[in-house]
Amino acid sequence: MEVKSSVLKDKDITLVVIDGRIDSYTYGYFENEMITNVDIGQTKLILDFEKLSYIGSQGLKTLLYVIKKTKSKNGFLKFINVNKEVKKILKFSGLLPILKIYSNLEEALK
Repeated sequence: MEVKSSVLKDKDITLVVIDGRIDSYTYGYFENEMITNVDIGQTKLILDFEKLSYIGSQGLKTLLYVIKKTKSKNGFLKFINVNKEVKKILKFSGLLPILKIYSNLEEALK
């Protein structure tokens, strides 16, 4: 799994692109990257899930933690390009209704 973070110019927003699976073997890396972003002041986050093929329970727990942490710092966590397989997982986990999901980056930036 690969996680790339980049700050969007003039937006004060961090785009995080995830490639691969977030499972019991890789969630620690994902969790560390996400918490580090928030701890260094990047509290407006957009996650690009286009290349994410799977997210397990530990990854879902990390998402909830980051949502809570960004909200407490007047930030947000948004999701773009969520594919059908990952959307099914989010739906079955009960998280789909509380997540801010957008079709693409332009829509999420509005």
